[in-house]
Amino acid sequence: MENSIYVALSRQMALQRQLDVTSNNIANMNTTGYKNQRTLFTEFLEKPGLHEKVSFVQDRAVVRDLSNGAMTQTGNPLDLALTGQGYFTVDTASGPRYTRAGNFRLNDQRQLVDAGGLPVLSNSGQPITIPAGTSDVKVSGDGTVATELGPVAKLNVVTFKNEQLMTEVGNGLYVTDEQPEPAPVETKVAQGLLEGSNVKPVVEMTQMIDIQRQYMSAQRMIENEHERIRTMIQRLGRTA
Repeated sequence: MENSIYVALSRQMALQRQLDVTSNNIANMNTTGYKNQRTLFTEFLEKPGLHEKVSFVQDRAVVRDLSNGAMTQTGNPLDLALTGQGYFTVDTASGPRYTRAGNFRLNDQRQLVDAGGLPVLSNSGQPITIPAGTSDVKVSGDGTVATELGPVAKLNVVTFKNEQLMTEVGNGLYVTDEQPEPAPVETKVAQGLLEGSNVKPVVEMTQMIDIQRQYMSAQRMIENEHERIRTMIQRLGRTA
């Protein structure tokens, strides 16, 4: 009897998750290197009776749009962007993490670090340190970092076979159990540029409005069905 209510409730739960993802997209539309996300839904069949089948909706995963965001020229020599597939590597207490956000800076030890202060790693697995007394930092397309004294290190730019399996851990960082591979040769490091978010604000706002309308529609259906069942029980009670 209540199957229709259960189906509507499952739809509301999925819509709530979809709204959370959409809200997160909007909140990060100005975040460097952020990738737009979408919720993946599947059908879940339940058999409450011998000849009955009830179809529920279930959110299975969050899928990222891996396309590049728009590039913004900053003129800052420590701002770096990847023009193709790949990730910069930074060091954490829990091991290497990967990011598209190239808004780097130098810390007190003249190490190249990300916005959160994590050391950016070279292809040798070591932090990149800019020699004292140097000021002219150049980064070539293949990721080689150099100063007026010569080459310093080469950025560790990597990629993975299945980027959708990477888990976002906050601050634009990702972690994965997959082994990193060298980025494709067509991937280049661009100096003085930052990759913006690939979120389209108008699309996300429209999506949010549509989700809210669908949620209210499901709520009205639940209320109407509840009222129908209540009325039926009252009438049956009077005839008993």
